[in-house]
Amino acid sequence: MQPPSPARLYAAAAGALLFVAGIAGFFADRDWIEFAHVATGALALLLAGAAPRLVALCLGLLYTGLAVWGFSGGAHPGMQWPHLALGLLGLAAFAGSESRAQAAAERA
Repeated sequence: MQPPSPARLYAAAAGALLFVAGIAGFFADRDWIEFAHVATGALALLLAGAAPRLVALCLGLLYTGLAVWGFSGGAHPGMQWPHLALGLLGLAAFAGSESRAQAAAERA
């Protein structure tokens, strides 16, 4: 049995973090970002086993984009750095994990 890929670890950890943070955020603020955290976290957890590279890429792009939007004067001040860290980690996990085709070719 092989150890989990960086993308699978990221998808599971980021999914759990986003889901819990979104639920906890509802007690302080019922803004759209909390719904986004819960939704993306739940999707990441559901797809962590089936498509971890896709999850890492999508979350990476989404949360990096949210961070850039926040730095340029968008909503939710103070969330830029956590979103940037989450996004860049997702892109790094995507880049650090091989695709199924690469893994199959390597085994053959």
